[in-house]
Amino acid sequence: MKFCTVINCMDGRAQIPVIRYLQKRFNAEYVDSITEAGPNLILAEQKSTTLVQSILERLKISVEKHNSVGVAIVGHHDCAGNPSPQDDQIMHIKKATGFLRQLYKNIEIIALWVDNNWEVHEVIEDKDGG
Repeated sequence: MKFCTVINCMDGRAQIPVIRYLQKRFNAEYVDSITEAGPNLILAEQKSTTLVQSILERLKISVEKHNSVGVAIVGHHDCAGNPSPQDDQIMHIKKATGFLRQLYKNIEIIALWVDNNWEVHEVIEDKDGG
């Protein structure tokens, strides 16, 4: 059994396309899902330590107990939890990805954007990680 992990919005429209994408991307049979409303904003700003810690506790279980081979942080079009424009959301995704990479240096962590057609795109990051 091979697992990967997604930190995704709770919005059901983003779930299935992202799961399918990650199964192929990481060649994983199972995708552990950690959901919140606007998790890219939560992890980027880290204003709610309670929510951040909750996400991190669930991520730790996925990484340590399921030996997750990769992690994705997701933002999407028409997000109620993070109603920011696409460019701002992508900045949040990149910042959240950088935060997670500081904590998990030995796991591939990727950034994903789900567009208005519910298609998944890997966010291309600058060489400095932002």
